[in-house]
Amino acid sequence: MTSEAPEKLLDRVRKLLAKAEAEGVTPPEAQALTAKAAELMARYGIDRALLAAARPETDAPGSRLVDLDNPWKRVKAHLLCGLGAAMRCQCILLTTRTGLRVHIFGYDSDIERADVLYTSVLVQMSHGLATAVVPERASPRSWRRSWLLGFGAAVISRVKAAEQAAQATAEQHQQADAGKSTALVLADRSLVIRAAVQREYPVTRAARTTYSGTGYGAGYEKGQRADLGTRRVTRPASPSLTRSGG
Repeated sequence: MTSEAPEKLLDRVRKLLAKAEAEGVTPPEAQALTAKAAELMARYGIDRALLAAARPETDAPGSRLVDLDNPWKRVKAHLLCGLGAAMRCQCILLTTRTGLRVHIFGYDSDIERADVLYTSVLVQMSHGLATAVVPERASPRSWRRSWLLGFGAAVISRVKAAEQAAQATAEQHQQADAGKSTALVLADRSLVIRAAVQREYPVTRAARTTYSGTGYGAGYEKGQRADLGTRRVTRPASPSLTRSGG
């Protein structure tokens, strides 16, 4: 574990991302700042896990319910579940009378990280969609939906890579340490969360998300440059994700 307190790491993440979003920052500068922020966010997750292995009271397993409504409710669910899985949470998708509900299971620190990233990326998706140009002869709704799914897939892929890199670095630093390895700590946490999901939902089935539009590649390319977020899941999405879609 690093000598920096986990709370300090998260504070550094927020400050880096605030700089990246400031007026006058060039795109290369913003990309460098957000890349560093993603690295620190992943390190924060590892540090919290290792701290909890020694002091279980610092990070308990829990769950959170997030309601998603139209428009684009299934796209939002795909994004939230993908980010949650990348950050060592498990998500159960439930259908409600008014929309969809995601039940996220994970350790508190991992749910917090997924929360921070989800809302920021959702806002960025709406901004990007507002400026995206639908090609002629394409179905606007299908193209926009595929664009959103491509954007989300790119961000999820980047988060997974940052998480894997942080774990690999932590394991290298622990080679001379006789204590429990990072891999074992994370595996134990995964078992705890899996058991919690199974207790609550003994029978589940895998959900698939498909698309028919041609905007996936454009959305994926845009998602490769997305910031990795500072806002909370409780903030509303911006207008372009609440006007049209499904």
